[in-house]
Amino acid sequence: MAKNIVRHTYRITRKERREDNSHNSFLIFLTGLSGSGKSTIANALEQQLFSEGIKTYVLDGDNVRKGINKDLSFSPEDRSENNRRIGEVAKLLIDAGLVVIAAFVAPYKKDRAFIRNTVGAENYFEVFVNTSLEECERRDVKGLYKKAREGKIKNMTGISAPYEEPEAPGVEVTEKNTVEESVELIYDTIANKLRL
Repeated sequence: MAKNIVRHTYRITRKERREDNSHNSFLIFLTGLSGSGKSTIANALEQQLFSEGIKTYVLDGDNVRKGINKDLSFSPEDRSENNRRIGEVAKLLIDAGLVVIAAFVAPYKKDRAFIRNTVGAENYFEVFVNTSLEECERRDVKGLYKKAREGKIKNMTGISAPYEEPEAPGVEVTEKNTVEESVELIYDTIANKLRL
């Protein structure tokens, strides 16, 4: 089947789309445990960038799992496939000239590396939202930790499934940082990357 697929070359390039938007396009990938604050930070960061005229799009774990990845479970294999698809979608959005902000647990180093390789290392910026398991359980925004402790959820990252921490993220924020501080730290670090 693959031999019958031919890549189509488009007349408008990624470079032209970036120039038209007057900014670079790349992926800001937020990873951390469920309840760490990834989605909250991603949304606040998008608001900051959008207010400055930066063309953005947020990919959020729960939203993606309700649509393009609704056929996947939380098994290790399906988690990897979830992340593979995220990488491919992010690559398309980068080609469209957007700054993509992705908020996903993405517990495995190999899957985050795959995403980085898919979009290109130069188009990948990793943010580790390093909120302790204790704080995530205290927040338990979705009630997942309680269910996992009761044995109602299997493969819960941090409880019955591993989370492999990033070794060298572009930025690390913790529960000690406010949302505003986290956004400011990320923004200050990526400011130069936004410029063409």
